[in-house]
Amino acid sequence: MIDIKDLIKRPDFYKKTSKDKGYNLDELIDILIQKKNFLNRLIKKRDNLRFEINKLSINKPSKLEINYLKKIKNKIKVIEDEISKLELEISDSLKKIPNPALDNVPIGESDKDNVVIRYFGDIKQSKNKTDYLNFSLNNDLIDIKRASKISGSRFAFLKNKLVLLEFAIINFVFDKLTNKEFINKVIEEFNLNVKNNEFIPILPPVFIKKEIMNGLGYLDSGLIDFFEIKENNFYLIGTAEHSLVPYFKDEILNKEDLPIRFLGFSTCFRKEAGSYGKDTRGILRVHQFDKIEMISFCLPENSINELNFLLAIEEKLMRLLELPYRVIERCTADLGHPTAKGFDVEVWLPSENKYRETHSCSLTTDYQSRRLNIRYRDKNILKLVNVLNGTAFALGRVLIAILENHQHGERVKIPKELIPYTNFTEI
Repeated sequence: MIDIKDLIKRPDFYKKTSKDKGYNLDELIDILIQKKNFLNRLIKKRDNLRFEINKLSINKPSKLEINYLKKIKNKIKVIEDEISKLELEISDSLKKIPNPALDNVPIGESDKDNVVIRYFGDIKQSKNKTDYLNFSLNNDLIDIKRASKISGSRFAFLKNKLVLLEFAIINFVFDKLTNKEFINKVIEEFNLNVKNNEFIPILPPVFIKKEIMNGLGYLDSGLIDFFEIKENNFYLIGTAEHSLVPYFKDEILNKEDLPIRFLGFSTCFRKEAGSYGKDTRGILRVHQFDKIEMISFCLPENSINELNFLLAIEEKLMRLLELPYRVIERCTADLGHPTAKGFDVEVWLPSENKYRETHSCSLTTDYQSRRLNIRYRDKNILKLVNVLNGTAFALGRVLIAILENHQHGERVKIPKELIPYTNFTEI
């Protein structure tokens, strides 16, 4: 959520930045400011009436004064009801305004306007290669037919060595990112200016309250891709971020402890509304998948460096698994409601002869921390932390990438970094 004081100072700025993200909120912003000004007048009127009550109550009031005090109290009750209603309306409207993109974010109308930053690795053409799904079906690694019988479309059983490969990747990532020596190597290799705090491993709940999902800022855009369990007032998480970002809700952190970084593993649930065709067959776009997510709480002045750090971690993990990729910066229209700046990492898929997203990393500045009331103390002044998130690995997609990019003839060779975790060298 944005700062309403800043909105009142710079309404034209927020109108423009909302349009940059694809929302025309001119009328909403104008009405919101009018309501806020009216609310301020009501609060002043209520406070003046309270002052009058206090003044009359100093001495023992007469019967006439008592009747007058009752009338004032009734007036205050009416005003307070109106204040409560206005505050709720203002809060609801304020939540609909997206977090402005940072100044250096490319402006665009869709994901087609995203900007390629760099490429890494040699891409392999699809000649003489089997796509991941046919390879998996031929080698009894994925069973879609029986999953569909049990759970419906867009579900799959992973089997045999593919299961062991997934657990190998999980153990590999947690070993690396909970190791200060590895973190330091990444900092040096990518020439970063960040504090060497390793990640705290964490397993989050996959059910969160509706009020928490509201606090994250994803429901206000109207693009809801998450499963709601209405009778229990829960949502199923679409990523571990949904549980981990609110971890410090209504808490005050120590400045010296920042950044605090979490590394969370969870099963994730998405409707994947709007996806179709080849994407919905196999494990590329499914309703249930496993993911390792990075979360960081940091000082505002360090947030850009921290975003570059999360991106560097993503790139380093891809390089260690010998996967060709490219990095793109997301334009304004592709950032989403809470994000001020973000990058995607896309892996090359030989079967499609194109790059597909495997990672994202995002800076939400203080947009989520304001809604969730996550602060830190700086010389007795309470300030809002900045919150970031980034994918370590979406397991299904990295499995696809390995099956296709490390395919040699009728076998897939396991990346050498993973062999200590698999105890086998090929599938």
